[in-house]
Amino acid sequence: MHIVTLLTSPADPKLAQALVDSLRNAWGGSEARWLAMNEAAEFAVEAVPGNFWEVWGDLQGMGVDMAVQPEAGRRKKMLLADMDSTMIRQECIDELAEEAGVGAHVKEITARAMNGELDFEGALIERVGLLKDLPEGVIGKVLEERIELTPGGRELLATMRSNGAYAALVSGGFTAFTAKVAAVLGFDENRANTLSVEGGVLTGEVGRPILGREAKVQALEEISARLGIEEADVMAVGDGANDLGMLGRAGSGVALHAKPSVAAQCDLRVNFGDLTALLYLQGYPKSDFAG
Repeated sequence: MHIVTLLTSPADPKLAQALVDSLRNAWGGSEARWLAMNEAAEFAVEAVPGNFWEVWGDLQGMGVDMAVQPEAGRRKKMLLADMDSTMIRQECIDELAEEAGVGAHVKEITARAMNGELDFEGALIERVGLLKDLPEGVIGKVLEERIELTPGGRELLATMRSNGAYAALVSGGFTAFTAKVAAVLGFDENRANTLSVEGGVLTGEVGRPILGREAKVQALEEISARLGIEEADVMAVGDGANDLGMLGRAGSGVALHAKPSVAAQCDLRVNFGDLTALLYLQGYPKSDFAG
C-alpha cells in the first residue's frame, strides 16, 4: 500500500474536503484521515497513481502540496537537516556579506551555487574571501538581528525526538551558526564548516576539509551506522544542490521550498507547507505534535 498526503500552508490553510474526496474517489483510495483540518490529510491507495505528477502540477496552482510514499516505514528514526534556507530562513553567508558591504555580489554567487550552476567548494572559498577583515563580533550580531527560524522547526524536532528519533544538523555553512541553531532547536549534533579567525577578525579563509555535498552523504552514512539503523530509516531535508546527495540516499528525501533544479530531482517536494510538513509526511496528526 501507498499513502497519498495532501498539504497546504499552515499560515493559510485551504485544503478543501471536496478536493481530498475527489482525489480519493478517482484513485480508489481508502477513507481519508485528516491530520489537521483544512491543512493536511492522507489516504491509502494500492499503487502510485499513473497520473500522479500531472495532478501534482494542477494542485501546485491551488497552493497544495502532494506526496505519495510506501506505507511501510514512513516514520523515521533519524532526521538529517540542512540549515540555511531550511531550518532557518536565511543564508548565513549572505547575511555576513551584507554586514561586510558585499551583499549583492555574494548573494548572486550563493544563488548560483545552490542551484547547481557553480562548484560548491570553489564558490564557498570565493565568498568567504570577500569577508576578510570582518570583525568576529559581527557573527553574534547577525545571529541576533538577521536570523529567523523556519516555522515548524521546533515542533518537528520535539515530536521526532519524543518518539525516539535522532536529529543531526549538517550544513555547508558555519559552525558559529549551526551550534546556536542546533542548541535552540534541540539537535543531537551538528556539522558545518569553520570560519578562520585571527586577532578578532575573519581571515577570509575557511577550514579544511570543506563540508559540501559529499560530506553530507558521509554524515548520513556515519551517523546511521553509529546508531545501528538503515539509511531507509532516515528523513533528510534540504533546498540546495549540495543537499541532493543526502536527499537521494535517505529513505525520505524532502526538498523544502527548494531551488527548481533541486526539486525536479526529488519525489518529495514541499513548496507551501512549513517544517511541520515533514511530520505530516510521516503520518503524525497535529494533535500529536510536541514542542
